[in-house]
Amino acid sequence: MLWNRVLDRRVLLFACALALAALGLTACGGGSSSSSSESGSSGSGASAGTASGNVPSWCGEDEITLALADGFGDNNWQKITRREAEDEAAECPSVTEFKYTDGQGDTQKAISDLEGLTAEGTDAIVDFPHAGKVMLPAITNAYKAGVTIVPYRVFPGGEKGVNYNNYVETDFKEAGKLWGEWILKALKGKGKVLTLGGTPANSQSTEEYEGFGEAIAGSEIELLGEQPYTVTEWEPAHTQQVVSAALAKYPEIDAITTDFGAALASSFPAFKQAGREIPPIATEDSNLLGCKQKELGFPLYTVDSQNWMVRTAVQFAVAEATGGKVPASNVVPQKAYEDSITGKPHPVQCNKKLTTEAILSAHLSEAEMAEVLK
Repeated sequence: MLWNRVLDRRVLLFACALALAALGLTACGGGSSSSSSESGSSGSGASAGTASGNVPSWCGEDEITLALADGFGDNNWQKITRREAEDEAAECPSVTEFKYTDGQGDTQKAISDLEGLTAEGTDAIVDFPHAGKVMLPAITNAYKAGVTIVPYRVFPGGEKGVNYNNYVETDFKEAGKLWGEWILKALKGKGKVLTLGGTPANSQSTEEYEGFGEAIAGSEIELLGEQPYTVTEWEPAHTQQVVSAALAKYPEIDAITTDFGAALASSFPAFKQAGREIPPIATEDSNLLGCKQKELGFPLYTVDSQNWMVRTAVQFAVAEATGGKVPASNVVPQKAYEDSITGKPHPVQCNKKLTTEAILSAHLSEAEMAEVLK
């Protein structure tokens, strides 16, 4: 468990300090975990250096309790992301307790979770505001109550220093542009594309399809379904229903875009039942998708799923609350991950040692991934 690892580390550091005092030395050997250093080297703006010894520069001396508040936590992406957050928090000895709340897709529960964490005296919160701007009042109340709060990935509105301490973002428009550029090549500039997104009006899906629209402007690409995207709630069963309905409605679907590839894979049996081939897909990476592509051969393009983005948010929240060094940038860049056509930057990945729910672009080790998804 996370806090066993934290306590073990503190015992080790304490023993090391005693030994150094006796020997007149000044530092112990050893570095931070590879997952933490990867977070910094991935262009997240996080500091990969350390303040002293094994303690990262973003970890200050003031002890705090830290929480990750999810709007919805019951899918593989969120489970992997939770472990990424736990591992990053464990890098800082000043984090004495890690809490987790799951809004279960219920906006009122997500709001109540933030209120509860604030009432408990939680020092710092990293928040994934799935419901978007409706979460802003609860986020603002926590901030005004003195909680260090850092929403990330889905924009809740508001501004830094007024409604929250910082917002860790990524350029979702760039992900949409990358999809659009690949779709244009895969379809040779002409075809019918089904666009799928997450919850209604969330900033991630909205911005992705703004970028997608810019990339395909002037082409002969026709968009199918609701615009800018058909809602799937980022939930596999709902995605399957949406795709089944689309197959019944549209005799031609030449490509599909979605921001949760693992959920889309749940719909593949519907293609077989309809006697249709799986078309080219542009999405985020997933072990399930990769293995299915190896089996079924459909064209596939993915961007990095960015589970590790939460590490940057943890670093910002911990730095603000403990008096550590705040990372240089709050923007996590989008990156291409797989392309079945060009093989760049990677060919399609499939790790059969892991469950199909694994996400191979994550910064967890194979053992950690297996533990999270067992």
